Amino acid sequence: MAKVIRSSTSLSITILFVILAFAAIVHGSQHLYQDLETRHLFKIERSKNANIVQYDVQVTPDGKLYQKEPVIVYWIRLAEDGRKTELSYIQKKWSYGIRTKYDAGSNSAILQIVAAPSRPIKVYEVEGVYRGEARINGQPAFLTKIFVTSIKNGLFRKTNFIELFGKNLKTGVDCYEKLTP
Repeated sequence: MAKVIRSSTSLSITILFVILAFAAIVHGSQHLYQDLETRHLFKIERSKNANIVQYDVQVTPDGKLYQKEPVIVYWIRLAEDGRKTELSYIQKKWSYGIRTKYDAGSNSAILQIVAAPSRPIKVYEVEGVYRGEARINGQPAFLTKIFVTSIKNGLFRKTNFIELFGKNLKTGVDCYEKLTP
């Protein structure tokens, strides 16, 4: 009987240790996350409804991009109640999700939207503001917005065309490009 009690006590201590270690890890990562500042980068608007997909940079207290996750993506449900929500697994994997590659030497990142990997976006700081540089109509520009027009095609929606909006890097003039799939 004493052996069972000791074994049970050892198991309880082990479980308690695991719970405390997990709590310390979770609390530590939450603290780090709370120190990050998010700043608007660009957005995707759609013809389907007023909901937008927001892309923001995450900046550390010293003003540098957060190297583990320099850019975050989420929904702003303007067609509903304005709340922020995460992208679904399918949306991350096939449409609005991103891949990023951080470069510590230049404090920049290369961002690719999974639905458009051939259009990389370089994220870096310009005069205290983080911008996403992409090619719009063949010219380097700071991307401000993407607009996707789609039509209902049976159970799914089909992209009709995509519009890119930005500011020309050299002239500062608004620029635009319309893409058809």
